[in-house]
Amino acid sequence: MVFAKTLVGDLLSFPELSDSEIRLMDVDETRLSKTARVAEAMVENEGLNATIRATTDRREALEDADYVLNMINVGGTEPFENEIRIPEKYGVKQAIGDTIGPGGIFRGLRTIPTMLEMARDIEELCPDALLLNYTNPMSILCEAMFEATDVETVGLCHSVPHTASAIADYLDVPREELDYWVAGLNHLAWFLELERDGEDLYPALRESMADEDVYRRDTVRFEMLRHFGAFVTESSHHMSEYVPYFRTDQSTIDAMRGEGYAERMGTATYLEGWTARSEARDDPEIEADLDDIGVERSEEYASRVIHSIETDTPRRFNLNVSNGTNAIENLPADACVEVPCLVDGTGVRPCSVGELPTELAAFDRRHAAVNGLVVAAALERDREKLHRAVKLDPLTAAACSLDEIHEMTEELLDANAAYLPAFE
Repeated sequence: MVFAKTLVGDLLSFPELSDSEIRLMDVDETRLSKTARVAEAMVENEGLNATIRATTDRREALEDADYVLNMINVGGTEPFENEIRIPEKYGVKQAIGDTIGPGGIFRGLRTIPTMLEMARDIEELCPDALLLNYTNPMSILCEAMFEATDVETVGLCHSVPHTASAIADYLDVPREELDYWVAGLNHLAWFLELERDGEDLYPALRESMADEDVYRRDTVRFEMLRHFGAFVTESSHHMSEYVPYFRTDQSTIDAMRGEGYAERMGTATYLEGWTARSEARDDPEIEADLDDIGVERSEEYASRVIHSIETDTPRRFNLNVSNGTNAIENLPADACVEVPCLVDGTGVRPCSVGELPTELAAFDRRHAAVNGLVVAAALERDREKLHRAVKLDPLTAAACSLDEIHEMTEELLDANAAYLPAFE
């Protein structure tokens, strides 16, 4: 409900979009009605000509749409808990577990079928619509859409601007003065260039991590910078799941526990927060005065992408797109990559990045292979490819033998059978 409020406010903040028809769709009538009340209050208080419609019928929501913004979650607490706690028994200690690792892989498996159902509706009811996807696991879901549908799909994530803000803070410079060039995979993209007024800021960033207070705020990312020469786009506790170095045992996890986001290095951090918020999520309160609520623009990309296309206003964003244009030359053509994209009245155009440095491409190639196997397993209902995907995962491989991974994957399949009918 909160994120929907943010995105609706973003759209209405542009005069050129403020007379749009916005359709809200959810399977939960309570959350849907409350979100609609907030959106309607925005329109009324700002005196706008927008129309807000709410429905639990996805087809009704999609008919003749120009843009589709996707923020779904498939399954509730039970599969999420299985995806974290079962691997934990085998020594695979996930902090977040929603985009990679056993948790991300199985979340992808239970979400892809619903994404494909949505795609069939889009192909029938609004075939020219642009799908803007916020749902995780980003790379896996977008790649499934590229592979199995004709829906134009772009993935949106705020990790790049959030990382830019963090870097600006560490360097004590205004974020708007940073110039950067970032590319890779979602959550595993790299600041290839980092400048201010033409000056390379990497030396200053390396110097900043010598300050213990700064280092403790982003332990894992500074360690990656120290050893591999580039700053990565995902926060330390989440980034620790993408590589085999930081979650091998409890003492190593504890050593990387720092301040801010880095304080969240513990196992099941996201799951425990999700569980604690379950009551509020099931019956959310409207934390705003409906008489005073107005329109504010956040830093999320969605409204700016739409505005650029509708008004032919050129902007550049880091978006998740197919590598079929060879945007990153040393990553697979069928991978979902996060690269700079130019957006204007002609649509979304990925920029050419060339090759990633060998050591950075190595991390991304391995995860691209995992993502590709997960998508193939889902589309082909191939249990063996699923097993191979989990065995290739770096975090899992650092903790388990091949036989243990096989056993863990079978246990996950059994525990989540209700959410994975294709693998019965």
